[in-house]
Amino acid sequence: MSRLFGSNPPSLAQLGPLEQRLLQEVWSRGSSTVREILQDSDLNIAYTTVMTTLDRLYKKSLLSRVAEGRAFRYSPSVTQEEMQRAAAGQAIRQLLESGPTSSTLPLSYLVEAVTEHDIQLLDELQELVERKRRELHK
Repeated sequence: MSRLFGSNPPSLAQLGPLEQRLLQEVWSRGSSTVREILQDSDLNIAYTTVMTTLDRLYKKSLLSRVAEGRAFRYSPSVTQEEMQRAAAGQAIRQLLESGPTSSTLPLSYLVEAVTEHDIQLLDELQELVERKRRELHK
């Protein structure tokens, strides 16, 4: 993700509600124009509002666009999975930076959260850690 966004990747939580909604619309369609979004959705907002919001998403490198007549056709530049990965990575970095560098406390929070969510994920986490260790020792 850092290849696209540097050290500050955007996440859905950092986008406004309309930006999130329109990004979801483009993801679900694969590509779209402003007019197509307005015709095929239950959005009851001005054409120029959608146009401006899609332009903002383009400027944030979340959408790409090509001219199509007098309009633009927008396509996602990132997948939903990439956005989720960026958000998770950012949250984990913040967690790890929240305590002293030698402290295992942030890691214990992570393990506790994983355990509360799904105890089987704890086994998967252990497997991922072991796989990463093997990769690093090659």
